[in-house]
Amino acid sequence: MAPKAKSVGFKPQAKAFKDKSKPTDVRMSNIQAAKAVSDAIRTSLGPRGMDKMIQAGNGEVSITNDGATILKQMNVLHPAAKMLVELSRAQDVEAGDGTTSVVVIAGALLEACEKLLQKGLHPTAISDAFQRCSNKAVEILTQMSTPIELTDRDTLIKSASTSLNSKVVSQQSSLLAPIAVDAVIRVTEPGKEIAVDLKNIKVIQSLGGTVEDTELCNGLVFTSRSAGTNAPKRIEKAKIGLIQFCISAPKTDMDHNVIVSDYAAMDRVLKEERSYILNIVKQIKKAGCNVLLVQKSILRDAVSDLAQHFLDKIKCLVVKDVEREDIEFVCKTLHCRPIASLDHFTAENLSSADLVEEVASGTNKFVKITGIQNMGRTVSIICRGSNKLVLEEAARSLHDALCVVRCLVKKRAQIVGGGAPEIEMALQLAAYAQTVEGVDAYCFRAFADALEVIPSTLAENAGLNPIATVTELRNRHAQGEKTAGINVRKGAITDILAENVVQPLLVSTSAITLATETIRSILKIDDI
Repeated sequence: MAPKAKSVGFKPQAKAFKDKSKPTDVRMSNIQAAKAVSDAIRTSLGPRGMDKMIQAGNGEVSITNDGATILKQMNVLHPAAKMLVELSRAQDVEAGDGTTSVVVIAGALLEACEKLLQKGLHPTAISDAFQRCSNKAVEILTQMSTPIELTDRDTLIKSASTSLNSKVVSQQSSLLAPIAVDAVIRVTEPGKEIAVDLKNIKVIQSLGGTVEDTELCNGLVFTSRSAGTNAPKRIEKAKIGLIQFCISAPKTDMDHNVIVSDYAAMDRVLKEERSYILNIVKQIKKAGCNVLLVQKSILRDAVSDLAQHFLDKIKCLVVKDVEREDIEFVCKTLHCRPIASLDHFTAENLSSADLVEEVASGTNKFVKITGIQNMGRTVSIICRGSNKLVLEEAARSLHDALCVVRCLVKKRAQIVGGGAPEIEMALQLAAYAQTVEGVDAYCFRAFADALEVIPSTLAENAGLNPIATVTELRNRHAQGEKTAGINVRKGAITDILAENVVQPLLVSTSAITLATETIRSILKIDDI
């Protein structure tokens, strides 16, 4: 009887023992998967970073250097690796730039976690310590930042061009950076700086020409050409109406049809159609409208041929097929309301502009509206490129630059770039680790070492010796040169502030907080 009880006593122990290894395995596999993602993207960090060519499932190829774009188009299967993709997207939404760095930092932190876990520290302890580290790091960053003013245009341009330097279009950064700064400042409402909406900046891609032909248009640009063959192509002192109804004969419902039996009835139908359209056109003429923007309609032609003929007669320029989602932007710019029915088509619902003309640009023609009276705070940028890949990459880089300026508008402080802030944080955190006791000391130490991945990756991508470079950088910072960073162009360590390599404070702080949050959630998982 006794031995039986003994064996019963053994069973649960064996079970508990078997399950012990599973959480560690799951953690390790998560860490490995996430590290693989971060290693894949590491080479595209910094001004000397490489580009990635991504072939999507439908055979479309895109070349990009933007971390968020690369990860969005890679099909990642592992759930933990997907968290890193989400992380870079979060950084893209929050700050817009630094999408690569945030993933690289996350990968380095995971490596640190792995070492700490092997030492036998508990994941929860590590995770809590990392949270404190990240708060401390943000504090250090805020201390070393310098405040700026929005009126200081040159400083804003420096930040934007730093963001553009790591992109394909780095040669044109002297042109694109001022465009980005002017665009953001145009759409910023005084007093409401926090709510800068980049939707108010419309980036239009136009094939043909080179990136140097990119221009900022102070007005409204439509990608479609004006309808009508002999309508005027240029109208000064324009009165613009934005309509949401169709200028064409009314149609029956989907499954009904009208059967016309004799010619007299058919004539009546045509006559009726003619007078119906004529009535609309007369009303338009009466209101004094000479530029008509017509919303795209699914069910029937927005402007029928007959209507087009009449509108040509009254010398009215028509832009049809204005997209549904652009309507809000157009209303904001022109400061008008969309006219939904003919009865409301009166002179007070129109908006006026100095000039509406059709301009040829590359292979396609645009309708450009300039000199709009009491124009809303919006702006259009026409982005040009010689082929599709360059064009898309230019638009993405421009978006990053816009985001950088937006960050500076939101939080008016900037820090130096070139790996300087990371080393500074690493040094101060390591010094702080000496004052903490217990498990925290190890974690602070590991966090500090992990931050050095950014400077070492920058050096590696620039073809310098990473170990020597980072050691010298650490030495310079220990001597109190807070602005010493890796100068990629000269391949040496110089005062990076003199080189005008600066970035917004928000980019770095959000990178660190977001990376730490992701790491903490990966650490907390112990079973899939």
